[in-house]
Amino acid sequence: MLREIVSNEWFTIFILVGLVLITLSKFLFARRFDDFLAVVGNSRYLKIYARDQKFIDGFDMFMFFNLIISVSIFSFLVYSQFVSAAEFDLSQFFKLLFGIGAIVLIKVLLERLIGSLFEIDTLIDSYLFQKTTYKNYTGFVLLPINILLVYALTPSKGIIYAVFGLIVLINLIGFITSFKNHQKTLLNNFFYFILYLCALEIGPYLILYKLFLDYTA
Repeated sequence: MLREIVSNEWFTIFILVGLVLITLSKFLFARRFDDFLAVVGNSRYLKIYARDQKFIDGFDMFMFFNLIISVSIFSFLVYSQFVSAAEFDLSQFFKLLFGIGAIVLIKVLLERLIGSLFEIDTLIDSYLFQKTTYKNYTGFVLLPINILLVYALTPSKGIIYAVFGLIVLINLIGFITSFKNHQKTLLNNFFYFILYLCALEIGPYLILYKLFLDYTA
């Protein structure tokens, strides 16, 4: 069983860091945090805060770091379940944190570069804000899930598949929301939209999936 092999001490520390980040977000940006919690069923958050977005935003920064921590912990649990249970290695976990953070940041910077090249900065900025919001919401949801998987539940394949389904659902809602908000523009540039989806949305995840299969083969 995973809980017999993996020490929870470092998990506790990283989960506490995530909780501190969420608490700071709530304390420093109380109204925005409350609006953020309702983003899945209400577009109020997107309409209000998209206008005030900054390149470096305190609220998004706290939520982003929590996202990286939550995704890294969940990824480790998935690896332990699907590949092999292993002792927690701090240096390897930091590499995982850095790798996930680097992938997300590089992808965002690349998308901003494409927006500048095609002179659609406003559209890309709005789209990235919406996409980042739902990713951060995913990290927020994963935090209590990780707590349950580390301390209360055995992370079985069924539970992990259910969590994956929840993650996909949240981000699918975000994609549909973005599509509805920019429907006219996207339909007028449908070819470029499909090209973008294949190159920057679907492609990277297929590559990561292929690398995972090769590594676990």
